[in-house]
Amino acid sequence: MPHNKKGIMSFLGFTSYYRQHLKDFAILAKSHYRICDQQTVFEMTQEKIKAYEKSRKDLTEAPSLLLPDWNIPFKLYIIACGDGLGESLHQVQIIDDKPTEGPVCYISRQIIPTEAAYGASQMECLCLVWALEKLQYYLDGSVCEVMIDCNAVKSLLNMKTPNRHMLRWQIAIQEYRGKMTIAHKEGNLHKNAD
Repeated sequence: MPHNKKGIMSFLGFTSYYRQHLKDFAILAKSHYRICDQQTVFEMTQEKIKAYEKSRKDLTEAPSLLLPDWNIPFKLYIIACGDGLGESLHQVQIIDDKPTEGPVCYISRQIIPTEAAYGASQMECLCLVWALEKLQYYLDGSVCEVMIDCNAVKSLLNMKTPNRHMLRWQIAIQEYRGKMTIAHKEGNLHKNAD
């Protein structure tokens, strides 16, 4: 258990190296990043201790990531909430003679203050655009099915007269349009996203 800010910063540096293996990393690390602020007094509250213990547990019990196979379609699960953006990239591969869906990688980040004002639909669009940018080396030229829990994203991305903000996002995903499909999955069934 870290006893000072330097210990927390060291722990964050170590766990950040493995962030693609850890589900919900950005959400768990949020309270630790707040401690590192110079204006904040170091104090390990119950919430921070729980987040620390969960991060340690997740690091030792992280699921095995699959090696990507570019001949098999990817599934990208995205979810946005008030705290951050989370995505997980999956594939269905044959493991022990049966098709098994497993994670290829996880990515997540906290939202910045200007993004906190976005509505749910805009937040999901931001999440999709950010995921496509971060996972470009996996998705470039590959078939991908995007699973979202906000049905309005499809209509936002196909607007005939978008504002400048939406137009930039439409342009950003344009290169993936031919190989990407967007499917809706109810929020309570949408557990795969980071």
